[in-house]
Amino acid sequence: EVLVDGINVKDYDLFNLRNAIGTVQQEVFIFWGTIKENILYGRPDATDEEVIAAAKKAQIHDFIMSLEAGYDTLTGERGVRLSGGQQQRISIARLFLKKPKILILDEATSSLDNITETMIQESFEELSQGKTTIMIAHRLSTIRNADEIIVIGKNGIIERGKHQDLIENNGYYSKLYKSSLSIN
Repeated sequence: EVLVDGINVKDYDLFNLRNAIGTVQQEVFIFWGTIKENILYGRPDATDEEVIAAAKKAQIHDFIMSLEAGYDTLTGERGVRLSGGQQQRISIARLFLKKPKILILDEATSSLDNITETMIQESFEELSQGKTTIMIAHRLSTIRNADEIIVIGKNGIIERGKHQDLIENNGYYSKLYKSSLSIN
């Protein structure tokens, strides 16, 4: 069973449950409209100041301000006028605007360079304080500070624990982590 605040999700009103969850996926959906409208999708009643604050935390504000129409710039169908990293940061801004109780980050920074990822990770840490955060990641630097890491293989859970414990266990996670260090 899946519990939220000790209550089975089956017992929640579906609308309230969905409002409590915010996601950033690897494949981001940007709809036709302005950048501001796409960010407002996270919380339609937000003020301009809140939209800008969310964009700053997602490290996309400076880029938006460099555009001729700023936040009123049209994204094009499915965001064709934006790079994958820019689309991902708009999706991340939606999450900062929504401030949900449960965060699901599915390869949320996969299209970003390491410097931008590090800056957004710091903002994610602030946003996730006191919240349940589920991170799905292949880049191990993304999950290193997690309270619990669950390594999943073809047949289910292989290992679970904190980063340092998993390194010391010298199992599958440790091998993955050490091989990622040699690549970088």
